[in-house]
Amino acid sequence: MSTPTLVLASASPRQRELLARLGIEPASVLHTDIDETAGRRELPRDYAQRMAREKASAAANAGAFILAGDTVVAVGRRILPKAEDQETARKCLELLSGRRHRVLSAVALLAPDGTLRERLSETQVRFKSLSPEEIAAYVASGEWHGKAGGYAIQGSAEGLIAWISGSHSGVVGLPLFETRALLKAAGFALG
Repeated sequence: MSTPTLVLASASPRQRELLARLGIEPASVLHTDIDETAGRRELPRDYAQRMAREKASAAANAGAFILAGDTVVAVGRRILPKAEDQETARKCLELLSGRRHRVLSAVALLAPDGTLRERLSETQVRFKSLSPEEIAAYVASGEWHGKAGGYAIQGSAEGLIAWISGSHSGVVGLPLFETRALLKAAGFALG
Protein backbone atom coordinates (compact mmCIF):
# COMPACT_ATOMS: atom_id res chain seq x y z
CA MET A 1 0.00 0.00 0.00
CA SER A 2 1.46 3.35 -1.03
CA THR A 3 1.67 6.42 1.16
CA PRO A 4 -0.94 9.05 0.22
CA THR A 5 0.42 12.13 -1.50
CA LEU A 6 -0.36 15.77 -0.81
CA VAL A 7 -2.23 17.96 -3.26
CA LEU A 8 -2.13 21.72 -2.71
CA ALA A 9 -5.47 23.30 -3.63
CA SER A 10 -3.90 26.62 -4.59
CA ALA A 11 -1.80 27.99 -7.39
CA SER A 12 -0.18 30.43 -4.93
CA PRO A 13 3.61 30.34 -5.22
CA ARG A 14 3.78 31.71 -1.66
CA GLN A 15 1.97 28.67 -0.27
CA ARG A 16 4.36 26.34 -2.11
CA GLU A 17 7.35 28.26 -0.74
CA LEU A 18 5.95 28.06 2.78
CA LEU A 19 5.30 24.31 2.50
CA ALA A 20 8.89 23.87 1.37
CA ARG A 21 9.95 25.29 4.75
CA LEU A 22 8.30 22.21 6.29
CA GLY A 23 10.15 19.99 3.81
CA ILE A 24 6.99 19.31 1.81
CA GLU A 25 6.72 19.36 -1.96
CA PRO A 26 3.12 18.80 -3.09
CA ALA A 27 2.64 15.98 -5.59
CA SER A 28 0.44 18.37 -7.54
CA VAL A 29 -1.01 21.85 -7.37
CA LEU A 30 -4.60 22.52 -8.37
CA HIS A 31 -6.16 25.91 -8.89
CA THR A 32 -9.69 25.76 -7.52
CA ASP A 33 -12.25 27.88 -9.29
CA ILE A 34 -14.80 28.67 -6.59
CA ASP A 35 -17.01 31.67 -5.92
CA GLU A 36 -15.09 33.75 -3.39
CA THR A 37 -17.89 36.19 -2.67
CA ALA A 38 -18.43 36.79 1.05
CA GLY A 39 -21.94 36.29 2.38
CA ARG A 40 -23.89 39.43 3.17
CA ARG A 41 -23.26 39.37 6.93
CA GLU A 42 -20.49 36.79 6.97
CA LEU A 43 -17.84 37.48 9.57
CA PRO A 44 -14.17 37.48 8.47
CA ARG A 45 -13.33 34.36 10.53
CA ASP A 46 -16.27 32.40 9.12
CA TYR A 47 -15.46 33.55 5.59
CA ALA A 48 -11.80 32.47 5.80
CA GLN A 49 -12.75 29.06 7.15
CA ARG A 50 -15.48 28.55 4.55
CA MET A 51 -13.12 29.46 1.71
CA ALA A 52 -10.47 26.98 2.91
CA ARG A 53 -13.09 24.21 3.23
CA GLU A 54 -14.57 24.92 -0.19
CA LYS A 55 -11.15 24.96 -1.86
CA ALA A 56 -10.27 21.61 -0.27
CA SER A 57 -13.61 20.10 -1.32
CA ALA A 58 -13.28 21.45 -4.87
CA ALA A 59 -9.93 19.68 -5.22
CA ALA A 60 -11.08 16.38 -3.65
CA ASN A 61 -9.00 13.50 -4.99
CA ALA A 62 -9.41 9.95 -3.73
CA GLY A 63 -6.20 8.66 -2.27
CA ALA A 64 -4.56 12.02 -1.58
CA PHE A 65 -4.41 14.55 1.23
CA ILE A 66 -5.84 17.87 0.01
CA LEU A 67 -4.47 20.99 1.67
CA ALA A 68 -6.18 24.35 1.16
CA GLY A 69 -5.87 27.71 2.80
CA ASP A 70 -7.34 31.16 2.64
CA THR A 71 -6.13 34.43 4.11
CA VAL A 72 -8.40 37.35 4.95
CA VAL A 73 -7.42 40.86 6.05
CA ALA A 74 -10.09 42.42 8.24
CA VAL A 75 -10.68 45.74 9.94
CA GLY A 76 -13.37 45.05 12.51
CA ARG A 77 -16.08 43.10 10.68
CA ARG A 78 -15.01 44.48 7.31
CA ILE A 79 -13.24 42.09 4.92
CA LEU A 80 -10.72 43.93 2.76
CA PRO A 81 -10.52 42.88 -0.89
CA LYS A 82 -7.66 41.35 -2.81
CA ALA A 83 -6.26 44.38 -4.56
CA GLU A 84 -6.49 44.01 -8.33
CA ASP A 85 -5.95 47.68 -9.22
CA GLN A 86 -3.99 50.65 -7.88
CA GLU A 87 -7.04 52.46 -6.55
CA THR A 88 -8.08 49.47 -4.41
CA ALA A 89 -4.52 49.08 -3.11
CA ARG A 90 -4.34 52.79 -2.22
CA LYS A 91 -7.70 52.69 -0.41
CA CYS A 92 -6.67 49.62 1.58
CA LEU A 93 -3.39 51.22 2.65
CA GLU A 94 -5.12 54.45 3.62
CA LEU A 95 -7.53 52.46 5.78
CA LEU A 96 -4.74 50.39 7.37
CA SER A 97 -2.43 53.36 7.99
CA GLY A 98 -1.64 53.79 11.67
CA ARG A 99 -4.14 51.23 12.85
CA ARG A 100 -4.33 47.63 13.92
CA HIS A 101 -6.01 45.01 11.77
CA ARG A 102 -6.45 41.24 11.82
CA VAL A 103 -5.17 38.68 9.36
CA LEU A 104 -7.13 35.44 9.53
CA SER A 105 -5.48 32.50 7.83
CA ALA A 106 -7.57 29.34 7.66
CA VAL A 107 -6.24 25.92 6.70
CA ALA A 108 -8.30 22.88 5.77
CA LEU A 109 -6.96 19.37 5.27
CA LEU A 110 -9.12 16.75 3.60
CA ALA A 111 -7.70 13.29 4.30
CA PRO A 112 -7.98 10.36 1.86
CA ASP A 113 -10.68 8.85 4.10
CA GLY A 114 -12.80 12.02 3.76
CA THR A 115 -12.03 13.40 7.22
CA LEU A 116 -11.82 17.19 7.20
CA ARG A 117 -9.58 18.93 9.72
CA GLU A 118 -9.36 22.70 10.11
CA ARG A 119 -7.25 25.26 11.94
CA LEU A 120 -7.30 29.05 12.02
CA SER A 121 -4.50 31.48 12.72
CA GLU A 122 -5.35 35.02 13.82
CA THR A 123 -2.61 37.61 13.67
CA GLN A 124 -2.75 41.24 14.72
CA VAL A 125 -0.80 43.65 12.51
CA ARG A 126 -0.32 47.40 12.79
CA PHE A 127 1.05 49.64 10.07
CA LYS A 128 2.87 52.81 10.97
CA SER A 129 1.07 56.02 10.02
CA LEU A 130 1.71 56.12 6.29
CA SER A 131 2.37 59.38 4.48
CA PRO A 132 0.76 59.93 1.07
CA GLU A 133 4.26 59.57 -0.42
CA GLU A 134 4.82 56.20 1.26
CA ILE A 135 1.45 54.94 0.02
CA ALA A 136 2.18 56.21 -3.51
CA ALA A 137 5.62 54.54 -3.52
CA TYR A 138 4.21 51.23 -2.33
CA VAL A 139 1.39 51.33 -4.86
CA ALA A 140 3.92 52.12 -7.61
CA SER A 141 5.88 48.99 -6.63
CA GLY A 142 3.04 46.72 -7.81
CA GLU A 143 3.86 44.33 -4.97
CA TRP A 144 0.25 44.56 -3.71
CA HIS A 145 -1.30 43.01 -6.81
CA GLY A 146 -3.65 40.15 -5.93
CA LYS A 147 -2.88 40.44 -2.21
CA ALA A 148 -5.55 40.53 0.48
CA GLY A 149 -5.66 43.99 2.02
CA GLY A 150 -3.42 45.40 -0.70
CA TYR A 151 -0.03 44.45 0.76
CA ALA A 152 2.53 41.66 0.89
CA ILE A 153 4.24 41.40 4.28
CA GLN A 154 7.02 39.30 2.75
CA GLY A 155 8.10 42.27 0.63
CA SER A 156 8.86 45.93 1.20
CA ALA A 157 5.60 46.42 3.16
CA GLU A 158 7.33 44.71 6.07
CA GLY A 159 9.33 47.91 6.53
CA LEU A 160 6.05 49.79 7.07
CA ILE A 161 4.71 47.45 9.74
CA ALA A 162 5.27 48.73 13.26
CA TRP A 163 4.02 45.70 15.13
CA ILE A 164 2.85 42.11 14.61
CA SER A 165 1.49 39.57 17.08
CA GLY A 166 0.87 36.08 15.76
CA SER A 167 1.92 34.09 12.73
CA HIS A 168 4.13 35.81 10.16
CA SER A 169 3.68 32.85 7.79
CA GLY A 170 -0.09 33.16 8.26
CA VAL A 171 0.05 36.74 7.02
CA VAL A 172 2.13 35.59 4.04
CA GLY A 173 -0.55 33.04 3.19
CA LEU A 174 -0.22 29.74 5.08
CA PRO A 175 0.27 29.47 8.86
CA LEU A 176 2.99 26.85 9.21
CA PHE A 177 2.40 25.93 12.85
CA GLU A 178 -1.28 25.19 12.19
CA THR A 179 -0.52 23.45 8.89
CA ARG A 180 2.07 21.18 10.48
CA ALA A 181 -0.31 20.34 13.34
CA LEU A 182 -3.08 19.40 10.89
CA LEU A 183 -0.80 17.20 8.82
CA LYS A 184 0.62 15.48 11.87
CA ALA A 185 -2.87 14.86 13.36
CA ALA A 186 -4.00 13.34 10.06
CA GLY A 187 -1.04 10.95 9.97
CA PHE A 188 0.73 12.59 7.02
CA ALA A 189 4.42 11.66 7.15
CA LEU A 190 6.51 14.76 7.93
CA GLY A 191 10.28 14.80 7.46
